[in-house]
Amino acid sequence: MAWRFALVIDPAASDDEGADYHDTLHEIDPHGPALGVGELSAQRGDGVFESLGVVDGRPQEVGPHLARLAHSAALCDLPAPNLAQWRVAIERVAREAGEGENVMKLLLSRGVEHGPAPTAWITLADAPDNTSGRTKGVAVATLDRGYTLDVPARAPWLLLGAKTLSYAVNMAAIREAKRRGADDAVFVTSDGYLLEAPTASVVLRVGDRFVTPEPQAGILHGTTQLSLFAYLEGRGFTTAYETVPAKDLATADAAWLLSSVRLAAPIRSVDGIEVPVDRAFTDELNAYLLSPRD
Repeated sequence: MAWRFALVIDPAASDDEGADYHDTLHEIDPHGPALGVGELSAQRGDGVFESLGVVDGRPQEVGPHLARLAHSAALCDLPAPNLAQWRVAIERVAREAGEGENVMKLLLSRGVEHGPAPTAWITLADAPDNTSGRTKGVAVATLDRGYTLDVPARAPWLLLGAKTLSYAVNMAAIREAKRRGADDAVFVTSDGYLLEAPTASVVLRVGDRFVTPEPQAGILHGTTQLSLFAYLEGRGFTTAYETVPAKDLATADAAWLLSSVRLAAPIRSVDGIEVPVDRAFTDELNAYLLSPRD
């Protein structure tokens, strides 16, 4: 990933209604040193983040991403981010994007251990080339996430609904999926229900219904999935959040992995079993997802 730009934010209090936050933003060398050795994001993964797709200089779904950043911060007992300040910072970084697809990451950490304030910064990089996944589809392997469906409600301290910087398990799952001959993983509960991919939401099509697992199951509520459901409802389709048996992934009429940067990647096989891919409809979905969206 080619880093293009980086910006450090001096976090303002969430209730600070200052009209101009530009003096709290500091451009830094994206390839140079930036964090102190006591920074808890690096030492313990103690922080939260969001990844925004940026298309032709326009960041996508800024409002939903900021809302999820605030939600993750609350779950992790981090200071509430000043969303007006973050919007100004996002606008500043977006001016460096130019044409094509880029990825912008918003990061909020607890800061230096025993320090006075959280650490916040934004990076901008070229987006990876997702053409193959969007057109040819992805093979997935289902992996047991190691808990039953009721665990998120019983153990909120596991932070299963927060987008934290602690992504070692997610990366390990992708590596395991590749060892099994797949491109990506899809997590399932120990009692047999569908969850999400390590870096994407899962959407199934059954007839004219589009279904995704309930966010209350300890998964991230995908911003791209939300936007796609609004589009599908406008096209006259039915959308639903449901408790989805894991076996339904291989029997659906079609299924996709959805994320802000990859967009819609059709699933072409599940645990080595080929499944249908609707390429024409996938092209339509990605055309929508590449259009300007707030």
